Amino acid sequence: MSPRPLRHYVNLWPPFLFSGIRCEHIAEDWRHARVRLKLRWYNRNYVGTQFGGSLFAMTDPWWMILVMHALGKDYLVWDRAARIEFVSPGKGDVVAEVRLEEDVLQELRAEAASGEKVLRWFETEVRDANSGELVARVGKQLYVRLKRDRRPPPARG
Repeated sequence: MSPRPLRHYVNLWPPFLFSGIRCEHIAEDWRHARVRLKLRWYNRNYVGTQFGGSLFAMTDPWWMILVMHALGKDYLVWDRAARIEFVSPGKGDVVAEVRLEEDVLQELRAEAASGEKVLRWFETEVRDANSGELVARVGKQLYVRLKRDRRPPPARG
């Protein structure tokens, strides 16, 4: 699937659609995604601010999707762990941007070249859409490795 149809699909995906989450952009080279969470009556928490589960959900799939597509079909990429730190209340719409740099992809390829698994943490900041104030930090740990049929042959000795 290419970025444009994926963006349309995730915007209709029930966990995003019914939470007020909208993917605004996925780069053609799979190196950037921008997501917005609108504050609505149906997604506020008990005290009227952004629901923490929605703050996490808006960031959840992006690192895995971007790394998977950017590395290509020779690699397995899975989410392994996650964490979230709530920094300030989300009192309005919030945005999150995920940027995947080429040097990170090169490091992942180099570390996975032996066929061993690579575990890597990625951070996403969720910010107030108007003020830019930091609302939350989300960490995602990915598992990356070459697929078995792409691994180098064992050394003979």
